[in-house]
Amino acid sequence: MAKQRAPHLVVFTGAGISAESGIQTFRASDGLWADHAIEDVATLDAWRRDPERVLRFYDMRRDQVRRAVPNAAHQALASLEQQGFRVSVITQNIDDLHERAGSRRVLHLHGEILKARSSIDPRLYYPLPRGDIALGDLCDKGSQLRPDVVWFGEAVPHFADACEIAAEADLLLVVGTSLAVMPAASLLEHAPLDAPCVLVDPEANALAPPGVARISQPAGQGVLALVHHWTHEGRLWLPETLLE
Repeated sequence: MAKQRAPHLVVFTGAGISAESGIQTFRASDGLWADHAIEDVATLDAWRRDPERVLRFYDMRRDQVRRAVPNAAHQALASLEQQGFRVSVITQNIDDLHERAGSRRVLHLHGEILKARSSIDPRLYYPLPRGDIALGDLCDKGSQLRPDVVWFGEAVPHFADACEIAAEADLLLVVGTSLAVMPAASLLEHAPLDAPCVLVDPEANALAPPGVARISQPAGQGVLALVHHWTHEGRLWLPETLLE
């Protein structure tokens, strides 16, 4: 007799989950982006015009990530996986907080700040456990290294992989995202029609599309409560007492 497949929780996270670890979003008025125009630091044209400026900006972001620590939401999701639940994380975030919390199946849609990659061959990646990227740092094919981040206007290379993961969800948990960044926001359309979906965000009532359940709480509070219910019951479900 074939072994029954364990229910699959697919978690889609955005900047709101990392903000609780002190990593400011680019929309924050006091964030790293506040003094930088997007077109000057986060586009391919900016890289071609002034690569040194772009590298300095991402040095600041990298430093912020290294100083941050996983928060209660990251830790709760990792604990769920460690207790035998099948969990896949798809994140828009370029930090490594999910991994540092202990999550093992994490797909970064927009790249990873603690990696460099070739300017000419996106298959060539280089980890950056320490240090930054300087002009003159070259890949194995002799081209300048750049941050492993998806800049505005660039394709999202792992989007097809994310769609395949979403298509296998038994429950979709969305945390800390406005669901406004495309194409990532369309991931909800790839989940099975019978898979419940819940959004955890302080602005969930305003952000949630029709048919999506809402928990209007910060990531740490809302995710922790859900994980408590799931581990107590040993199954994935939507507790009515938490939903708006």
